[in-house]
Amino acid sequence: MATIRIPPVLRASVGGEREVDADGETIDAVLRSLVEAHPETEAQIFGADGELNRYVNVYLNDEDVRVLDGLQTAVGAGDSLVILPAMAGGA
Repeated sequence: MATIRIPPVLRASVGGEREVDADGETIDAVLRSLVEAHPETEAQIFGADGELNRYVNVYLNDEDVRVLDGLQTAVGAGDSLVILPAMAGGA
């Protein structure tokens, strides 16, 4: 089981939790497990094509999954995922 650290912008969708546990052998399976348990997160994490939204970054043990095997990156017991929606702004 992996631990997913939830950013403040998504916490309302997971009952205010900072971390949730989810099962899965790949990033995709873990994120789908999160979405199954908390359906409100789906549109925030995945696009209509089923891929990660382009403004969402996911890290596995501090490594960007896009430089690993993307959604097919293997996840082991005790691994930690971080979901970071990209922020824009400034002047």
